[in-house]
Amino acid sequence: MTKQKAETPLPVKQLIFYALPAVPLAALTLPLYSFIPIFYAESLGLSLASMGFALFLVRLFDAVNDPVLGWLCDRFRPSFGRRRTWFICSIPLLMLGVWKLFWPPADASVAYVGVWTLVLSIGYTCAILPFSAWGAELQTDYTNRSRLAGAREGLTLVGTLIAITVPFTLGWADPTALHGFALLAIIIVVALPLFAIAAVRFVPEPKEHTRQAIGLMEGVRQLKANKPFKRLLSAFFLNGFANSIAATLFLLYTSQRLGLEDLRGPFIFVYFLCGILGVPVWAAIARKTSKHRAWCYAMVFAIIVFLPAPFLPEGSVVAFGAICVLSGLALGADITQPAAVQADVIDVDTAHSGEQRSGTYFALWSLATKLSLALTVVTVLPLLEWYGFSANDATASTAIGITLLGFLYGWGPIALKIPALFLMWNFPIGREEAMKLRQQIEA
Repeated sequence: MTKQKAETPLPVKQLIFYALPAVPLAALTLPLYSFIPIFYAESLGLSLASMGFALFLVRLFDAVNDPVLGWLCDRFRPSFGRRRTWFICSIPLLMLGVWKLFWPPADASVAYVGVWTLVLSIGYTCAILPFSAWGAELQTDYTNRSRLAGAREGLTLVGTLIAITVPFTLGWADPTALHGFALLAIIIVVALPLFAIAAVRFVPEPKEHTRQAIGLMEGVRQLKANKPFKRLLSAFFLNGFANSIAATLFLLYTSQRLGLEDLRGPFIFVYFLCGILGVPVWAAIARKTSKHRAWCYAMVFAIIVFLPAPFLPEGSVVAFGAICVLSGLALGADITQPAAVQADVIDVDTAHSGEQRSGTYFALWSLATKLSLALTVVTVLPLLEWYGFSANDATASTAIGITLLGFLYGWGPIALKIPALFLMWNFPIGREEAMKLRQQIEA
């Protein structure tokens, strides 16, 4: 077999322009999936259980919508590029959804939350699928993919820090004023189109390696036959469910379990800041070992860190601060290494099916993320309310509800990360296997 020519790394300028839209996309993602239910419960008095049901209905719609959009993203080939065209066309819908959901009227209902979450979710899917596929196809080398994923996810964490800093600085107690989420909406609506235009202007459309278009049923058969994909998807879902539990309960755990409501903003800021600091650490470990092993080491690390969380006494500033720092470092691997492995798994399908279907694959990963978040709001939040926990009135929460909150926050993620760890430990695609796949595709 002919030796594959070494791939040139993407120039730094193009790497930065490609990654820039990750900042506003992340600034809307964290509130959309973690903070918005708390914001509407605390400021507008809506029921967590009712919102959980409404958001679950949105995720059921996503179960059909995301794969369809992924398929269209792969099949629609305008002259400007199948990735760049879809991405830039999604921006107006995203802007509308953010504006309505982040700056609601004071009399907003659960139906209002459901409708505008649906709009924003559709817009987000139309943006994130081509954006992710664009990155997966820009670089084909095992190491270069880690570099690109690291740049994109590093800026994702920057956007996450913005999503934390702005709402917690201004607060959101008065829904009729310019609260934190309203200002965040303004920032996103301004930055998103600017960064998106820069990306499509300066970053090229990736080369397409499709040899033949396959039919729907053959495509499904190829998906089912892709064992590394099914393994990665299962681990990705379990780990995403674990992280969504921690993210959704973070604010409630800090304020009602530890009695440190005034430190919620600083704690979560430190958590994501350490996530940024952890990105180069896990990237270095991945270069020494492999991407999947680096992710596994991070999951082991996070499991150990979360063990004492249910037992911290009220007012544990230092101990919980340490948990935020250490679990934040582990987050650096959670957001970069799976994203880099995803591109290698897509190569399995491209090599065997003859069609490059990155959009379809990222649609299924996006759906796994949304379903894991939906399961959190439809199971964990109603469970807390069932045992007497109140999100908008701490004095009404029962002792058993607050105790349950501590165990769900600390040990819920552990129970899900353990099987994810076993799925990924001996993952079949490493550096050599990825190189062989690229040789087969390029031949």
